[in-house]
Amino acid sequence: MSELKDLIAELPKAELHLHLEGSLEPEMMFELAKRNGVTLKYGSVEEIRAAYDFSNLQDFLDLYYQGMGVLLKEQDFYDLTSAYLTKAVADNVRHVEVFFDPQAHMERGVSFETVLSGITRALEDGHIRHGITNKLIMCILRHLSEEEAFALLEVATPHLAKIDGVGLDSSELGHPPSKFERVFKEAQALGLKLVAHAGEEGPPEYVWEALNLLKIDRIDHGNAAARDDELIDHLIETGMTLTMCPLSNQRLCVTPDLTENPLAHLLRSGVRVTVNSDDPSYFGGYVNDNYIAIADALDLSMPEIVMLARNSFIGSFLSDVDKEAALDQIDAVYEQHRH
Repeated sequence: MSELKDLIAELPKAELHLHLEGSLEPEMMFELAKRNGVTLKYGSVEEIRAAYDFSNLQDFLDLYYQGMGVLLKEQDFYDLTSAYLTKAVADNVRHVEVFFDPQAHMERGVSFETVLSGITRALEDGHIRHGITNKLIMCILRHLSEEEAFALLEVATPHLAKIDGVGLDSSELGHPPSKFERVFKEAQALGLKLVAHAGEEGPPEYVWEALNLLKIDRIDHGNAAARDDELIDHLIETGMTLTMCPLSNQRLCVTPDLTENPLAHLLRSGVRVTVNSDDPSYFGGYVNDNYIAIADALDLSMPEIVMLARNSFIGSFLSDVDKEAALDQIDAVYEQHRH
C-alpha cells in the first residue's frame, strides 16, 4: 500500500466535485462565528466535530446549512475558498471545478455579489500563488422551486463572465432532475456547462433524466448507474464522466461499507469515473484521502489509480491543450513508479 500511497501523492489530479461550503472546517466555523458575532449552538471545535456524525443526506444537509450561517462577508468567502485551495495543493490537485450554493446565502440576506466576489478573488489569488487553475459552477438547490431557480439565473446573468457552469444539488429524493428541465435549457442557452447530482440516493431513472432531459455534460455521483446495465453501456458509448465521492458515500450511508462502493465495478466496466471529496470537512477527507481509502477498500491496481487521475482531467472543462499537458505529466509520474 505504501507504494500506492506514494503514487497517489505524486500524481497530478483535478477535483471536479467539491462544494466550497462543505470545506468549512470546524476551526474556521468557530473563528468566523467569533469574527461576525454569530452565536453557534456549539461551545467548542470538539463539539462541532462531534456533530459531524450523521446517517443520511438530510441529517448532513441540516448541519451544512446551519454551518454556513457564519459566512456573511466577502472576506469570509475568500477565506473559505483560500483554505480549500491550500488543502487541494497539498494533495497535488492542479485544477479544481468547484460548486457554490448562492441561494442558501441569498435567503440569509447575503448578496449574490458578496458571495461571488469573495470566491472568485480567492480563486484568482490561488492561481497566482499556487498555479492551480479553476472553473466555478453555480448550483441550484433542488428542494427549492423551479421559479426560484429561474430567479437565481436572472441574478447571475450579469456575472456570467465569472461563472463556468450550472449544477443541481441538495436533497435528491422527491426532487427529480425533470423538475428543472426548463431552467437547464435556459442555462445552456446562456452558454453555461451543465452538471447535476443524480443517482446518489436517487434511482437510475434520475440519472437517465439528467442525461436525456437536462442534457448534462457530466454526472455528479451517479452511483445508481451501477444497477442498470443499459445505462452503463450508454455512459461508455457517450464518454460521460461521473464525479464519484467515496468517503461521502460512506459517511452518508449511501454505501456504508466502502468495499461495496460501485466505483470499481463502473471503472472496470469502462465508465469514466473520477474520485472527489464532495464536502471534505464533513466527510473526513480531501482528495488523496478518498483515493487512498478506495484503493485499499476496492483493491485498485496502480494502472487503475492512474486511470482515475487521467479521467479527472479528461472529464474536466479544461481546453484540450491543457488536458494533454496534464495527461503527459501523469504519464511521466507513472513511468517513474514503474521502474
